[in-house]
Amino acid sequence: MKRTLKLLTTAAIMSLAVGSASAQVLFWSTQANPVEEQQKMREQVLSGFDGTVDFQPQDPGPFTTRLQAEIETGSGQIGVVGALHGDLATYVDNWADLSDIDLSGITPSPAFMDLGKLGTGEQKYLPWMQATYVMAANKKALPYLPEGADLNALTYDQLIAWAKNVAEGEGAPKFGFPAGPKGLKHRFFQGFLLPAYTGSTVTKFRSAEAETAWNVFKDLWTYTNPASTNYSFMQEPLLTGDVWIAFDHIARLADAFNQKPDDFVAFPAPAGPKGRAFMPVLAGLAIPKGAPDMAAAKDLVGYMMQPATQVATLLATNFFPVTDASLPADLPASARALGPAVTAMTSAPDALPALLPVGLGEYGGKFSQVYTDTFERIVLGGQDVRQVLDQQAEALRAIMVDANAPCWLPDAASSGPCPVD
Repeated sequence: MKRTLKLLTTAAIMSLAVGSASAQVLFWSTQANPVEEQQKMREQVLSGFDGTVDFQPQDPGPFTTRLQAEIETGSGQIGVVGALHGDLATYVDNWADLSDIDLSGITPSPAFMDLGKLGTGEQKYLPWMQATYVMAANKKALPYLPEGADLNALTYDQLIAWAKNVAEGEGAPKFGFPAGPKGLKHRFFQGFLLPAYTGSTVTKFRSAEAETAWNVFKDLWTYTNPASTNYSFMQEPLLTGDVWIAFDHIARLADAFNQKPDDFVAFPAPAGPKGRAFMPVLAGLAIPKGAPDMAAAKDLVGYMMQPATQVATLLATNFFPVTDASLPADLPASARALGPAVTAMTSAPDALPALLPVGLGEYGGKFSQVYTDTFERIVLGGQDVRQVLDQQAEALRAIMVDANAPCWLPDAASSGPCPVD
């Protein structure tokens, strides 16, 4: 409680440096949607702003529907938009230039600031917060590590051998995967497994290397707890002991470390032949050109960039700062454990960033469904890998053409729709 009050007080003081907002600002967001995170955002982050904020996080469908409608009319009530890089890139021509927001004394990530220009000469969005996905394990699993394996530099083959050792030693499969209805399984295939074997998310979808990747995952599934098809947040089966080794978004692992900090370790995702592929999750803050009060909206964006606000956002969402904000020594156990794992992965010599989908707009859900369907057909349904990839590649190609979406990293840049070989 003392830490939270201190952060709120500091945040309130810092807000004075970014001006005063007299009007209510509608903060339309795809992030911090879980009920607990919504409450923390309102009470611990936005309460320090010198103005009134209506924070309204949304699921992707309602988020896009209203934003699209206001953009088409050229006016509306949305003041600030908080969303992932790929979502913001869809509306590049509709964002106000934020270059004049005062960032004195703040050093945002240069790479993230560059991404925020969205290929233009203007600052279309300011980076807001970042996260990614990592691995977590119960310390009981560590004695089962294959000989010579480095926890911070595992390969997929070593992960399979580890999961096999645990299953045989404990008499039950203990690897866990978020394959439930609301699990983020599609991000694993898009940003980790396939790029690690193909160096691509889209173009090499049906390649021989992709076929290898899916067969590797089928091997891993042999040692996966079958209840994984019900798991959406891996922190829960980790805490119950049903799972000893898991992959998930850092925000969905946090409770395990906070509740039992001495029981778990976090570490980078494995590497494949093309590198240690990972998906950085970057959220940004943009302002529609038709925002009802541009000054108030810019005040709010400036407030969200302040060091105290960045730290308060970390405590509320488990998303890490995008600036050089000093982190307090009394961070929750989850931040202390997950932070070094993120750093080890993103700074690894074989690191291979695979961005979230960019420029898909309303086709984002269909795009992700291709990867989910491929998983369900190959791994759960036992269908022939080559046949499934050939069929799903056609569906993927149609989506890229309909969306007219060019390639994004790690795929090579394309002048038109990202090709599917």
